[in-house]
Amino acid sequence: MSLALRSGAPSFLNRIQVPVQVALYAALFIVAQQAVTVFHLPLPANIVGMLMMLLLIAARILPLNWVRAGSRWLLAEMLLFFVPAVVAVVNYATLLMTEGWKIFAVIALSTLLTLGATALVVDRVYRLEIWLQRRRRRHE
Repeated sequence: MSLALRSGAPSFLNRIQVPVQVALYAALFIVAQQAVTVFHLPLPANIVGMLMMLLLIAARILPLNWVRAGSRWLLAEMLLFFVPAVVAVVNYATLLMTEGWKIFAVIALSTLLTLGATALVVDRVYRLEIWLQRRRRRHE
């Protein structure tokens, strides 16, 4: 009998793991929203919540395993959060037919500029790290 209960326990825990972790995310967002309101922070609550989550994980207060399944599920269902954007595309089909090339050009140009700026920053930081390592070696 106890063996039957043990075999059922992991299954039950696996089934409630994702909802509990998503509830943890929601609770953390509510705390972040209250912190933004009380302290008049110039950041949105979702950014403050992510920073709080990062601090909890980095300080090893919250083990990564406690939030991994919930985050994977939310990432897998991310398309659901973009449904309003797809509906807007359907509603403004005539606008996209006439002005779509301009929108595409802006998206393509901004993507290329973002990639270029990121590459430039990464290159500069890499060169700075190499320079700092050489400097440390000379002083040793």
